[in-house]
Amino acid sequence: MSIGSVDGSLPGLLRQQAASRGDHIAMREKEFGIWQRITWSEYERRVRHFALGLRELGLEKGDRIAMVGDNRPEWVIAELAAQSLGALPLGLYQDAVAAELEYLLGASGARVVVAEDQEQVDKVLEIREALPRLEYIIYYDPRGLGPYAAPGLLAFPEVERRGAERDQAMPHEYAASVATVRGEDPALLCSTSGTTSKPKLAVLSHANLLSMADQLQEVDPMTAGDEFVSFLPLAWIGEQMMTVSRHVLVGFPVNFPEEPGTVRQDLREIGPRVMFSPPRIWENLVSEVQVMVEDTTPLKRRVQAWAMRVGGDTADDAFEGRSSGAWRRVRRGIAEVVAMRPIKNQLGLTRLRDAYTGGAALGPDVFRFFHALGVNLKQIYGQTEVAGISALHRDGDIRYQTVGEPLPGTDIKVAEDGEILTRGPVVFEGYFENPEATRETLVDGWLHSGDAGYFDGEGHLVVVDRLKDVMLLADGTTFSPQFIENLLKFSPYVSEAVVFGGEHPYVAGIIAIDFENAGQWAERHQLAYTTFTDLSQKGEVYDLVKAHVESVNADVPEAARIRRFLLLHKELHADDAELTRTRKVRRRFIAERFEPLIAALYGDDDSVAVDMEITYQDGRTANVKHDLRIERLSGAG
Repeated sequence: MSIGSVDGSLPGLLRQQAASRGDHIAMREKEFGIWQRITWSEYERRVRHFALGLRELGLEKGDRIAMVGDNRPEWVIAELAAQSLGALPLGLYQDAVAAELEYLLGASGARVVVAEDQEQVDKVLEIREALPRLEYIIYYDPRGLGPYAAPGLLAFPEVERRGAERDQAMPHEYAASVATVRGEDPALLCSTSGTTSKPKLAVLSHANLLSMADQLQEVDPMTAGDEFVSFLPLAWIGEQMMTVSRHVLVGFPVNFPEEPGTVRQDLREIGPRVMFSPPRIWENLVSEVQVMVEDTTPLKRRVQAWAMRVGGDTADDAFEGRSSGAWRRVRRGIAEVVAMRPIKNQLGLTRLRDAYTGGAALGPDVFRFFHALGVNLKQIYGQTEVAGISALHRDGDIRYQTVGEPLPGTDIKVAEDGEILTRGPVVFEGYFENPEATRETLVDGWLHSGDAGYFDGEGHLVVVDRLKDVMLLADGTTFSPQFIENLLKFSPYVSEAVVFGGEHPYVAGIIAIDFENAGQWAERHQLAYTTFTDLSQKGEVYDLVKAHVESVNADVPEAARIRRFLLLHKELHADDAELTRTRKVRRRFIAERFEPLIAALYGDDDSVAVDMEITYQDGRTANVKHDLRIERLSGAG
């Protein structure tokens, strides 16, 4: 198999896996506490029957079908079934509000939506009148849907039943359909993160997806005996590349947790060998460990602190290419037994061989933490438009300030203005029905990423920030807001941070506390509070966060130190358009929405009044009026 040029299609590879490894486990899904197994033969049969059921409904080559819900076998079955007909599947985030679904379903012109349950069906029904092309809604969790009588509403098994009847009547139709699907054919519509505008729909071919999987396989081989747990949204390209592309290429089992709340327990039970998550997941794990340690006995805290110092020394040796001495290796072994292994077991990472982070930059403190713990965490770099990955750390050559080297078969260069450009078989076909955006992004075969970066002396790619977000401070210092924000988020009490500089005379920031962790801290210190806003404005919480901001200031150049900050009265949330669904900060939107707060950070007052409308989870709205304290830091310039 040549690097970056896999022949065939995703459903074609599924048929090959079923033919050669039919009785082996392809998937597991946990139901009522028991792992239910699906073999490759059963998997292929269900894809075949669902595809032919879709054909019975009139789905044709080039039509679009959308999936929305938690990670379940039915999602992947629907996706591969659509691809086997030459139709284009589109994944939607399960927590997307109805307006977001309306935009993406309208932009794609989807004829069919495969929805997990009553919650997702209700959202689609709410917007159906605005979607004249939508004909069918297919659900696979029937609870609560018995009384529903909407036109075109069908159960997933019913579509499979119709497909099975068609398969019996025309036994060669499916194989003939799969045979017509070529590597260069469109395979997937994947929405971009939408950090600066509304999401666009990237068109990825089978060759794009499989080339990426093949190149990744060349660098970090997986085997059919490895385990993978699929718990991140399948609408995200990072999950697609593991749960679908690499899965059908390599043939390893994919495991679906029972519920989002059982992921940690399910990870412990399965013991995955590979895990790929965006930075927020790794940041949450660090916070969890930090809070867990704080809640234990003084003796255990001292043991943990010693073990992390030992692990950090070993990690630094590896980062800098030094060989650890015998005594240091002995100490590392003791630390592993008394502290590291129990923590990794608690997190479900005991058997992990390769861990990846991507989608955004990961702070150096978080990166070092996991290497100190003994987790082989590697940074990847890529975008939706390159099927997920274009650069990756190699084992034995990991540096937390870089994203590694380009994958074999992929070319990366840095333009004169500092923009990172990518070329190769992983680069997408263009944006769906958006030729203008395609022309702006694809120029002479090179993908313009919009990211600023450079290559270091060892050939590693360093990603600085979004090109539009890189700023010059008043003294001419180059400033990356994302770098400072990642340092701030290393605190377990900070959920999100957005810092500003550039045209301003100094650096200032808006910080959102981590409500759960800060709440636990408040309870341990017998600090009473009622709401998020009440807790965020406590003087003790300000002092807690201020101490962390001061520690960050000590590690950055003087011109980049934070001079003033405030604690936001609310969480930053994707439902309020402040974050993308992959939890990337939408900086320009925040700058507009919180313009009075930002202006106050650069004024002389010690507080600022806010009067904002807040939308609660149940749909209720309320006006919130508060005075937010502005903290001034000494010695920051």
